Amino acid sequence: MKKTLLAEFTAREGARDEVARMIGEYALKVREEEGNLAFDVYTKASAPRAFWIFEVYRDEDAFQAHLKAPYGGPFNAALVPLIEEDASVLTFLDPLGQASDRLA
Repeated sequence: MKKTLLAEFTAREGARDEVARMIGEYALKVREEEGNLAFDVYTKASAPRAFWIFEVYRDEDAFQAHLKAPYGGPFNAALVPLIEEDASVLTFLDPLGQASDRLA
């Protein structure tokens, strides 16, 4: 089963450009991971310091491999002082399911 999540954080005042640069470089590395299916970075239109990253991994093993990648720890350590939260806020997502489960 695919592992899908949304990571959210808000750049501190004056740090948006640095955060955007960092997440752009990080995204290039993550997208090269064998088990990564999507790593799409967005900013909120009404709040451009708010970043949303939509991530999809082939399965739990691919997600765990992502967490163990050697560039993840240094990226997060550099990111934390530049964002308002203590760390990225992660929301794990599940697919709605079969067509009969979908809302009309």
